[in-house]
Amino acid sequence: MELAIIDWVIIISFFSISLIIGIWVSKRAGSSSGEFFLSGRNMPWWLLGISMVATTFSTDTPNLVTDIVRTNGVSGNWVWWAFLITGLLTVFVYAKLWRKSNVKTDIEFYEFRYGGSPASFLRKFRALYLGVIFNVIIMSSVTLAAIKIGGIMLGLEPWQTVISAGLITVIFSTLGGFRGVVYTDFILFFVAMAGSIGAAYYLVNLPEVGGISALLSHENVNDKLSILPNFTDTRSLITLLIIPLAVQWWSAWYPGAEPGGGGYIAQRMLASKDENHAISATFFFNIMHYALRPWPWIIVALTSIIIFPDLASIKAAFPNITDDKLGHDLAYSAMLIKLPSGLIGLVMASLIAAYMSTISTQLNWGSSYMVYDFYQKQINPNATEKRLVVVGRISTIVLMVLSAILALLLQNALQIFDILLTFGAGTGLIFILRWFWWRINSWSEISAMFSSGIIAISLKTTNLGVYFFDSDKGVFPDWSEYPLVVLVTSIIWIAVTFFTKPESDEVLQNFCKKIQPGGPGWKKFTDKTTKKQFKVDGKINKWNVPSGILAMLFGCGLIYSIMFATGYIIYGQYQTAFLLILSSLIFGILLIKIWKKIKVDVF
Repeated sequence: MELAIIDWVIIISFFSISLIIGIWVSKRAGSSSGEFFLSGRNMPWWLLGISMVATTFSTDTPNLVTDIVRTNGVSGNWVWWAFLITGLLTVFVYAKLWRKSNVKTDIEFYEFRYGGSPASFLRKFRALYLGVIFNVIIMSSVTLAAIKIGGIMLGLEPWQTVISAGLITVIFSTLGGFRGVVYTDFILFFVAMAGSIGAAYYLVNLPEVGGISALLSHENVNDKLSILPNFTDTRSLITLLIIPLAVQWWSAWYPGAEPGGGGYIAQRMLASKDENHAISATFFFNIMHYALRPWPWIIVALTSIIIFPDLASIKAAFPNITDDKLGHDLAYSAMLIKLPSGLIGLVMASLIAAYMSTISTQLNWGSSYMVYDFYQKQINPNATEKRLVVVGRISTIVLMVLSAILALLLQNALQIFDILLTFGAGTGLIFILRWFWWRINSWSEISAMFSSGIIAISLKTTNLGVYFFDSDKGVFPDWSEYPLVVLVTSIIWIAVTFFTKPESDEVLQNFCKKIQPGGPGWKKFTDKTTKKQFKVDGKINKWNVPSGILAMLFGCGLIYSIMFATGYIIYGQYQTAFLLILSSLIFGILLIKIWKKIKVDVF
């Protein structure tokens, strides 16, 4: 595909703005590690909320959605729509707790909640595991999507895409730190949204598609449209809806939707002005991420089924794509080459924006672990602030190089998504309960982390997975793999919890003083220590988790109603859409009422 001059002007202008922002804030970012990684903890909610949205709109996200829609239909998106429950628990329960903790990274939390050498090991190991291994996998997935886009749209070799896409990103990330990431995200968000909406509108009106009505009635598409899976198809119902809603949302650790909060979402909450700004930022993010953003990608995915009905048609259109990179996720990029000059430049800029936003966030987040939780903690406790910034910038470059190498070896985004979910299976419940059950200890998390990983590796790399979960001759149905990993992992860590000693009274008291967790899960401990009359930090707040859970349910009703109403408006089913809009208003009113109660209790 040949880009016109106007397309290059748009793309080059966008790159230039990103670099200018990085250079502009570089001096301030380099003044201290607190500025480089948390922007002085003074960020407003709206800027952090937009940054969260921009970060989770990666180059691999539309590819993933396209893969899901082409494979399992629109209803297949429940594999990630279910994470809204996790997101809203973070909003109404965990955001204020993270901000109260005042830790520099969510990994530092381990030595705040736990004590002794197990906590120290957990912090070190998780810093390397999440900051390097897991983080590199995530970034390689994003870079893989960039490779496919570059190959389809510009005919670039994988190594050419990796170098060109990564160079500017790593430069402005290294210079600007977290403040540069957030400021750039503000621009990236609007560019990315404009590009995805513009592409969906143009592509659905292609002559080959014939408009939205022709799209929805096409024989290739009409069995892919349902927002809910077919209730008569037991396997689809279980895999696409029941497991995500009943098990997956609370049991899996996945970046951007961690049970109990965490990762780069926690980084943004920790960078906020106060607890109220942390809550507002995460709520705004969840509304935008789930209610409004998916539909342009879904529309493009549906149009691709008409233009490229199978992998053979994609291969025929793009013979330069090697077989190891051929997958349904390529269809999104394949559709974009049909865009006209000007719009293709905007869309290319939006995809570059998506790539830069996610990669820069992952780089800064992972580097914060390397600096605070590994280098400063284990190697040089007396390092100066300037030294910490230098180490942060070096680790940023190293993480980028590692992810680029891995990206050249991977094949498709859905494959990576499945692997990440399975690796975190069964650990999520600990991340939820550690705030509200005093008995959780370091060994609970260590046992869950290792057992989940070992089980996942065993099933993915040996004949055990085939023996137990083969769709034709396995011992168990193939859909039961994930729930079984969750069950076994949960049994292991719960047993380990009761077979090991609880954390010391001193560690638990320090946690209680600052966080005031409250509730029945801490009653046994607080009753035991009441006679010691230890004081909590600040005003003693009422335990409002039940109100937070109720707010989460109302919030889910609100956001799902908006999301489905948008879909049914696109489908032309206006009566159903009207009922869903009415439902969203009711849930919105209920949410406002319960939020006022929570706000009085907390603030």
